[in-house]
Amino acid sequence: MEHVKVFCFFASYVVALVCECTRLLGRATFGRVLAAASAAAGFVAHTSYLWYRAATSELPPLLSSTQDWFLVLAWIAILVYLFFLAVDRRTAIGLFLLPLVVALIGAAYFVSTDTNVLIRGEETRRTAMHNWALLHASLTVFGIAGVLLGIVLSLMYLVQHRRLKRKQVLGTGLALPSLATLARWNRWAVIVSVPLLTLGLCSGVLLGLGTRKTETPVTFVDPFVIGVGLTWAVMFAFFLWLLRRQAPTSRRVAWLTVWAFGFMLVTMISLQILIRGWIHSWHSLLDLPSLFPVV
Repeated sequence: MEHVKVFCFFASYVVALVCECTRLLGRATFGRVLAAASAAAGFVAHTSYLWYRAATSELPPLLSSTQDWFLVLAWIAILVYLFFLAVDRRTAIGLFLLPLVVALIGAAYFVSTDTNVLIRGEETRRTAMHNWALLHASLTVFGIAGVLLGIVLSLMYLVQHRRLKRKQVLGTGLALPSLATLARWNRWAVIVSVPLLTLGLCSGVLLGLGTRKTETPVTFVDPFVIGVGLTWAVMFAFFLWLLRRQAPTSRRVAWLTVWAFGFMLVTMISLQILIRGWIHSWHSLLDLPSLFPVV
């Protein structure tokens, strides 16, 4: 396991994505089999890597670093992809989901590999702080997984809607679920993911408040925390609108899901990558630790 590198499963997923694209050219059987085999091989290597990371750091991957958290999110997305392949081998979900997986793993190269100071010590790991951090990270990762699925389902809906409107054929051996099915799945992705993210945000706030009397208090002026809070407000407003409307058009819901969920995903990744150095400088100036990389 120690010889498994991130590039091993990253390359496997890239090959799977290329194979999915070849199915659009009419090579359905060949592309489907090779895509499934590449994704499965990558999933095995991916799982082995996370297992080894957990063993060496003596922490679950959700807590060991932000990089590992990104890789767990990609692992969940691949699990969803393999599930869809098992249920319907003609599904075109790989064309929409695999690019996000590749982007997540690529982004993982540029985020922090350090363990948060709040759970770095052996003594702290046995306290309630560790349990709260794990709860916070778990709720957040499953909430973001719902965000990814919502984006994918919405894009599939918009493509299917456009295809049916223009009476186009997607490709030999490829199929998309009906508009009604995609709209129903997308609605459930929103209904499930937003509450999970809300609970994750609340647990993060409680985690931060619990550090006020410790030697390493968490600051809530962290740009990442502020950014996530703002994007959560946008998503929660969309969530309330969706629940209050009697029958919003599914196409409108799909577009709003892409914009709201996509905005949150891009904001989270951008803040972790683009202003990572500024965040560390900000914390050094205030002499306070960040709530992250305990995502």
